[in-house]
Amino acid sequence: MSDAFQAKELAGASMIQRTDQVIKWLLEAGHPSVRYFTMMDLLDVPANSPEAVKARRSIANGPQVRTLLAGQLPDGGFGRRPYQKWHGAHWRLVSLVELGVPKGFPPAIAAAETVLAWIESEDHYPVPYKVAGRWRCHASIPGNALAVCTRLGLANDPRVRRLAALLLETQWPDGGWNCDPSSAAHHSSFHESLSPLWGLVEYWHAARNPDVRIAAHGAAELFLRHHLFLSDRTSRIIDRRWLVPHCPPYWHYDIFQALLVLSRFSPLADPRVNPALDVVEQKRRPDGRWNSGQRYWRLVREKSNKPVEVLDWGRSGPNKMVTLNALRVLKAAGRA
Repeated sequence: MSDAFQAKELAGASMIQRTDQVIKWLLEAGHPSVRYFTMMDLLDVPANSPEAVKARRSIANGPQVRTLLAGQLPDGGFGRRPYQKWHGAHWRLVSLVELGVPKGFPPAIAAAETVLAWIESEDHYPVPYKVAGRWRCHASIPGNALAVCTRLGLANDPRVRRLAALLLETQWPDGGWNCDPSSAAHHSSFHESLSPLWGLVEYWHAARNPDVRIAAHGAAELFLRHHLFLSDRTSRIIDRRWLVPHCPPYWHYDIFQALLVLSRFSPLADPRVNPALDVVEQKRRPDGRWNSGQRYWRLVREKSNKPVEVLDWGRSGPNKMVTLNALRVLKAAGRA
């Protein structure tokens, strides 16, 4: 055996050993959502197996879900505007769904009712309007709401169908969305377009509407044309902050979240995702895990101008949700 081959074999064995340790870490008690999705998405445990069923049932009573639901009022809300960062029902629902609460979960359904009522009220986010022939729309709001409500089993609700129709109507020619009121704006916003893509992907899986699939494909192409983070004119990095994973990302764009959403639409087989996947691999720690980057939130005891969170998602060291999602996309791309 050559020295080079032996070195490669030893390196591979070392990575396997580190990955095994990471899997054990993800399966630890204390974060039932991560434990369940590690079984389902990384280890391919049968969904009807006793261990998977037990793990799935534990999510609703997990500490993360309980904290996000703390203080919920009888009307389903949390005593504040649904969009208030990050205490409002809109943001809590996004996290609850990503944590895997089941379809029809009563507290989540009640919270979704407050979000849908707010979106259709006169007090909702700015109504889309046209400038220079293009819609200006805060599309991340209906995008998130569409994804959340669909995951909760509300795809047939007329209000949810209207969310999908709104996204189709306001989509820009390049496949995305933008809320920039300037008439000079001619390119979709990555921040404003990723949540709508997620919403359309979830709704497509539930409703199988061909128009929704076409719109989702157009939005996916927006990101793929840019290799997720490169200028389509200069091939330079658009924003280095996009190369850093965040937990949660909220409405902010990063390539980790983009890869996760794209993987829910189709396998990550398009070669245009490879530069982003390379970055994901480069961000991996020597112990096989990933850190979360700069936080978009704070806790009350911190001095910061960032919006206050209700849950500590991890503020230093390796992050379980980020590590789970990184391994998910690498597996989807055949790089596990």
